[in-house]
Amino acid sequence: MPARAPEAPGGAGGESFDRLLALVGRLNYTWSNTESLLVHLIAGLAGTDTETALVVFLTLNTSRARVDLVERLAKLDRVPEDLRRDILDATGALMRQQPLRNRYNHCIYAFDPDGEAAHTILMRIADRKDRLKVGATARIDATALSEIGAAIRALEETNRAIWRIVVDRGFPV
Repeated sequence: MPARAPEAPGGAGGESFDRLLALVGRLNYTWSNTESLLVHLIAGLAGTDTETALVVFLTLNTSRARVDLVERLAKLDRVPEDLRRDILDATGALMRQQPLRNRYNHCIYAFDPDGEAAHTILMRIADRKDRLKVGATARIDATALSEIGAAIRALEETNRAIWRIVVDRGFPV
């Protein structure tokens, strides 16, 4: 017999948990799709083609490293101030969504024995001066779902902003 999806907050059943999973999937898709546009910014700022920029992008193994590269290229003296500002605004907007994305990608989803009171348990160790903090928890409720929806909308706007830069500046596509 197939396993039944655990119940979500408020006892609404698997339907609510399915909604959470759909939102997290959409968040991941939107993040990845937007992050991939950094290839075009790398190509345009470095004065290279998209194939070379893609190799550079894929060689950097974290979002932070990729954004750092784009931001450093944008800060070169040769980059016009308005372009620099637009790129830094876009990369800043992207990175503001990273903590929420990380929260839902690097966690365990937990429920009480009745399948209610859903929450996340972060799979991260916080190393303090004299102790470790492990497994910070956060409740999955209507507020959390709303935050994910807001992050998706913010990433979609960042995606459009990056495309505007790429098109307006004639960067390689």
